[in-house]
Amino acid sequence: MKKVMVGMSGGVDSSVSALLLREQGYEVMGVTLKLFSDEDIVEAEKEGKTCCALSDVMDARSVAHRLGFEHLVFNFRDNFRECVMKNFAESYLCGRTPNPCIECNRHVKFDKMLRRAMELDYDYIATGHYAVNEYDEKTGRYLLKRSKDRSKDQTYVLYSLTQEQLSHTIFPLGNLEKSEVRQIAESAGLVNSDKPDSQDICFVPDGDYVSFIKKFTETEVPEGNFISTDGKILGKHRGIINYTVGQRKGLGISLGKPAYVVKKDIFTNTVTLGDEKDLYTKSLIAYDVNLISVAEITEPMRVTAKTRYSQHEQPAVVSYLGNGEYMVEFDEPQRAVTSGQAVVLYDGDIVVGGGTIK
Repeated sequence: MKKVMVGMSGGVDSSVSALLLREQGYEVMGVTLKLFSDEDIVEAEKEGKTCCALSDVMDARSVAHRLGFEHLVFNFRDNFRECVMKNFAESYLCGRTPNPCIECNRHVKFDKMLRRAMELDYDYIATGHYAVNEYDEKTGRYLLKRSKDRSKDQTYVLYSLTQEQLSHTIFPLGNLEKSEVRQIAESAGLVNSDKPDSQDICFVPDGDYVSFIKKFTETEVPEGNFISTDGKILGKHRGIINYTVGQRKGLGISLGKPAYVVKKDIFTNTVTLGDEKDLYTKSLIAYDVNLISVAEITEPMRVTAKTRYSQHEQPAVVSYLGNGEYMVEFDEPQRAVTSGQAVVLYDGDIVVGGGTIK
């Protein structure tokens, strides 16, 4: 009997994943990852929004008990703090806008947890992500594909998965709609069948990124100048971490017309404001790229691409520049392409790969 370790957040998706795998004949063990200190968990639980509160551990344990398999808690807080929280804070201080869910998948769920599963002689890990993992006999490669429920598709945050990781990963929900998942949970009498989905960054449950960064790094961010696209000083900004490309509200400055953040420069400590038309660009450079469906890109390749989680893919061409960098050129200009975010490339429903926007 094949053994699978299921990452259980306490939510309905991971719980149904465990249920389905048990019904398919796998030997299942559920694990919940402890990613915060006890103090952090108490504070997060007060907000009632995080995926890592004590109540979530109890929900996961309740599901495991009802379904008849073992449940453990793994303490990965040092790894999470270093690879996710620290990366998030330092990226903002460097003028970038990171996606911590991608880093959590890259360094914790599909690295640290998978390593632990292998140490315990488990064949696979599984999560409640909405994605499809298939092996392609023709190419000899594992393929990451978009899920049946397009509104829940999570391939954007999974592009960093390697062939080795995919070979030991199962996504049981890839061919299900979210409504079906809730129906399965309700029919099975699971305690979390109607539990709301987590919407926030788990370690910033109140959405106040600036306060988190200041507290985490013990850094006071200096004020600087707002400037126009032609370099004229327009006023003072409150610190560069308070802004992101595309932002219009909360700028704290009145120019008599709508103004948007179009650029941040950490070296001059300036935030450039412009019109909405100044937000559009036709190309970007990506680094730290991971390819999935192909081993390499030697010639310009026609793809579709998205530069943020909620965006629809847009037609583009990707070319290798050398030194690990790739150029993505869109057919049409794209709005608010942001340094530090991910660009993910698709060939139909198949993820070609992805990387970080320079």
